[in-house]
Amino acid sequence: MALEFDTQFAPAYGRAVEAGPGVLRLTVNNPSPFTFHGTNSYVVGTSSLAVIDPGPDDDAHLEALLKAIDGRPVSHVLVSHTHRDHSPLAARLAEITGALVCAEGPHRPARPLRIGETNPLDASADTDFKPDLTLKDNALIEGDGWELRAIHTPGHAANHTVFALEGTGIMFSADHVMAWSTTIVAPPDGAMADYMRSLDALLARDDQLLLPGHGGPVTRPAPFLRGLKAHRKMRERAILERVTRGDRSIGDMVRAIYRDTDPRLHGAAALSVLAHLEDLVSRGAVVTEGAPAIDGLYFPG
Repeated sequence: MALEFDTQFAPAYGRAVEAGPGVLRLTVNNPSPFTFHGTNSYVVGTSSLAVIDPGPDDDAHLEALLKAIDGRPVSHVLVSHTHRDHSPLAARLAEITGALVCAEGPHRPARPLRIGETNPLDASADTDFKPDLTLKDNALIEGDGWELRAIHTPGHAANHTVFALEGTGIMFSADHVMAWSTTIVAPPDGAMADYMRSLDALLARDDQLLLPGHGGPVTRPAPFLRGLKAHRKMRERAILERVTRGDRSIGDMVRAIYRDTDPRLHGAAALSVLAHLEDLVSRGAVVTEGAPAIDGLYFPG
């Protein structure tokens, strides 16, 4: 299947929208080239609730969430990963509702920083986040009339987790799978090899509807996941072709491969190319002096 993105989405800021049986979606008014129309939060349940990805520390969004909660008990606040558009509001919401904050763990990079290396995504990391309950892979979180299964999906972030609403075919896919765009995989925050393994983990499932962290739903998960995997393989081949043709720097590769992409995204594209090169170097398909780096020179393996 050719990968086709769906960019038709009405964010309905400040208002809860039904996204599935017993599921409400609220979108934060924080649009950007990286967040699309904004970050989606989800309220799950009818009598007692769970909130997934409360979002950035935004007063208007907190007010909208509390209006959607409408005085009902909230037992759990679940966080898919610790980027600042997803997790910071968790502490305030939990303090108001008494809920447990649940996540895979605190923020961490996918690999240690190398000597002289800085993390270009430090500004997006919620390093203050600390969950009350750390979720192991395949852990079940139970509420009144619902169960959510935590599935570790590292790649976009080292602690990224998706949540499956048991018995419904619905999965909250956060930033791992989105209908409007591919996912940013940017070292050292994320890792391409991890991302590809996480795609395979979801392909082994039979989910029927993915509700992502940005934009609208993925209504045909299996072919879309296969398309995402094929797209990443195509991007890998394009990088190998550029290296074979003589491109040595990531900047040269980005200018050739992403020539039709919004220039504002070229920095993120460079990190994505680095993620692919880290994987290719680990497999011997590409060589470089020392560890792969954003300013490194690359040669055919």
